[in-house]
Amino acid sequence: MRSLIPFLAICILPLSLFGQEKPKKEKKKKDSIILGWKSKGMLEVLFNQSAFNEEWQGGGTSNIAGSFNLSQDLNYKSKKISWDTRLIANLGLAIAKDQEFVRKTTDRFEINSIFGDKIPETNFYYSGIVNFRTQLASGFEFFNREVRDEEGEIVEVVQDRRKITASFSPAYLQAGPGILWKESDDFKINLAPATIRYIFVSSRFTRVDENDPEALENYVPYFGVEANESFRFEFGASLSVYYKEELFKNIVFENSLNLYADYLENTKNVDLDYTLTINMNVNRYITTNIALQLIYDENAVSGLQVRQVLGLGVTYSFLDWKSQS
Repeated sequence: MRSLIPFLAICILPLSLFGQEKPKKEKKKKDSIILGWKSKGMLEVLFNQSAFNEEWQGGGTSNIAGSFNLSQDLNYKSKKISWDTRLIANLGLAIAKDQEFVRKTTDRFEINSIFGDKIPETNFYYSGIVNFRTQLASGFEFFNREVRDEEGEIVEVVQDRRKITASFSPAYLQAGPGILWKESDDFKINLAPATIRYIFVSSRFTRVDENDPEALENYVPYFGVEANESFRFEFGASLSVYYKEELFKNIVFENSLNLYADYLENTKNVDLDYTLTINMNVNRYITTNIALQLIYDENAVSGLQVRQVLGLGVTYSFLDWKSQS
């Protein structure tokens, strides 16, 4: 838990900086609030390419990479009710010269829905959350494999891979009641002290011969799921923070922080998932995207997972409509 403190500080610092009072902007936001349904979607395709000839002495490997990003927001607001639902899908692939296989650079599918019943004369709501998070494509571990002849001599070394995850495996489903503080669609904090969470995995990764004591003893829980099981149940507390702000013209900072602590096991460990996205719009269709994601989950690996993406691409907005009540 102590090792998480510096990372939590890194995550919370941007939120505190972005959340400083801006009276003029706040007034503008309040004046523009529309009751009823509101929807907005964005499709983004990013592309990166590097090429080096044989004479290039600076080092480097020719490669091509691309990613597909989709987001869809559906919001409902009345004088008493707030309901926000968001879908996010990201998939990125890369291929490099002299590599046998295509590799993933990013993979995420998430649906997050928060329903709130407003407490009069406050920005607080009695809330209920549902969150589903998984991946779209299989994940692999890559390695070099030695090929030997009949006499045991190494004939060649070939590239190979081993599947370690699959589509929708693992998948996380989380739900629970709580309290929501919401200033706007772009700034909200939800605390759910009684949250259930299921971790679903494909049984192919947990299958062990029950008649083999040594295999059962050496089995390491797969994303926390025990041998010959396909899911894990957890009960704990969750905290989610979302903040989005256009700090400079055409430059939008978007922060998403999710914390989860399990009451049943490893109560001192806190799962962390923080994403910072910076979108810089060159014009209506051309955009530059920078993303940083930090994940800490001991069920997956005992260490901090870091993902960073930088890309230039084409953006298309769709399903942008409002229905006033």
